[in-house]
Amino acid sequence: MGRVEDGRPYGWGRLHAAFQVLEGLAVGRTALGLPSELRKTTNTPRNNFELLLPKAGLHLLLARERGGAHAEAAAAVFGDVAVLVAPERMSRDSLSRQEIAEFQQGHAHQIGHYREKLGALVP
Repeated sequence: MGRVEDGRPYGWGRLHAAFQVLEGLAVGRTALGLPSELRKTTNTPRNNFELLLPKAGLHLLLARERGGAHAEAAAAVFGDVAVLVAPERMSRDSLSRQEIAEFQQGHAHQIGHYREKLGALVP
């Protein structure tokens, strides 16, 4: 059996975290970490990511315009988004309970990574 970290739901949790941090860098706050927002992604991953991807470009622009540490952090996080979108088909189906747990693990891992790397910039 493979590691949880190698699975799609875990990766989608990490991707969601990158969108969350990018939004926070752009506007100083984010609602993407709320349970209701996480549920939207676990209910229909592809549909929700299709909504978040166009916003990512605007969030990059806004954060880069802020300059300084926000601009540098946004460039790195935006690059992570590109890497975290796996080169495979993304499901539109709701995740199972096990997959939701894996998604949450991936999300927590990535948020922890950003907090360690970016400190107070992470809302």
